[in-house]
Amino acid sequence: MTFRVRAGVRRLGRPITLLAGAALAVTAVAAPAGAATTAPKPGASLHHFSAAAKSFVGARTVADRVAKLDAAMSTLPKESVAYNATKLWNQGITGAGATITTLVSFGDDQVKQVLDQYSQSHGLPPANVEVLQPSGSVPACTDPGVDTATCESWGGETDLDVTMMHAMAPNAKIIVAATPVAETQGFTGLPEMMNAVDYLTKHKLTDVISMSFGTTEENFPSFQSIKTLDPALERASKAGITMVASSGDDGPTGGFLQGPGNYPYRVASWPASDPRVTTLGGTQLHLDATGARTKPDDLVNVADNGFGEGAGLSKTYARPSWQDGVKKITGSKMRSFPDISMEGVHGTSQSAPLFAGVLALAVQANHGKLGQINPALYTKLGPKGAKAGIVDVVTGDNSQDGVEGFTAAPGFDLASGWGTVDASVFVPALVKALR
Repeated sequence: MTFRVRAGVRRLGRPITLLAGAALAVTAVAAPAGAATTAPKPGASLHHFSAAAKSFVGARTVADRVAKLDAAMSTLPKESVAYNATKLWNQGITGAGATITTLVSFGDDQVKQVLDQYSQSHGLPPANVEVLQPSGSVPACTDPGVDTATCESWGGETDLDVTMMHAMAPNAKIIVAATPVAETQGFTGLPEMMNAVDYLTKHKLTDVISMSFGTTEENFPSFQSIKTLDPALERASKAGITMVASSGDDGPTGGFLQGPGNYPYRVASWPASDPRVTTLGGTQLHLDATGARTKPDDLVNVADNGFGEGAGLSKTYARPSWQDGVKKITGSKMRSFPDISMEGVHGTSQSAPLFAGVLALAVQANHGKLGQINPALYTKLGPKGAKAGIVDVVTGDNSQDGVEGFTAAPGFDLASGWGTVDASVFVPALVKALR
């Protein structure tokens, strides 16, 4: 295998210097009047960072950031064995020719150096990473007006995302699409995110977009107002881009518009609830030193991890036709999520980029973009189970904060979706199902 390296930082297709205090050109999303939420609690708006992402606060040198990666992600090469991605590598399917993107606030301008140093010590090749700033120049984390801890946590999220992508698809190109406004809860930060999606679509830059963020549907002015964000996702989907998102880390509930605290009843997260997105739940791998499973995967749960993987039913989006086959299981006319699951012991912000890496392998095997994979997942792959590389998850419950959650069960369930994957079987089965 030949691993090619190309790195850089671009904004709107041109080389730039990171500028503090630059004017931002972003398109605002108008939200209709009408509230869909209870009165918020006092306090600042929050983004739910994993403990691993928050550990990067204060880590400002490449060496410090690599040390944080080592502490959080030392098992990643073993994960590629556990999911049988290495069987595809041995067949020459390494993600070559595929481009996957992580969509984040702020990003990390040292991400290339961080990932290369981590890779060198973990038997992975140098990375092909490019950083874009399509929604305006990104400030430094120490610039006036920037919440440093939030910004540095987003930097940690960025480093973790690209490491997981690279560990699954070592020859794929990775784009970091960084926005200059922190995504928190409600609309804040999301217009800039959707601008970035449009830029990637318009310039035909990516095959897969991974979104390790989410906001509770109740935190928008109304459920209908959420749909004002849909056009960018619809344009990306029509252009053949596959989008994946994290299901959340609050079990069946989610954070208030202004924290701290979660809703005392079941809620759903966006973009996880959007039917255009393939949503990833979180499971736990149980591996020996070689990467072989010592017991079947189960759901991430509060008892073991301090949080439960997100799952639920949207109050915004009706059940898409491709979910009709599981309507007796969901018992609802609304969109359920997650669709599929992967390891999420560091939050489902870990699961989404891992699956994006699996999809990069499929892009190479397909010789091009995959487009929307949910119809194939629900009508062709999921019902075939192991024959299509679907590994059932039958253990676990995501109840959290006194809110009753969902339980894993044989076959499709609301807690894990179809389960998880054996990439060596799933990738060729997905390519076949899409043709």
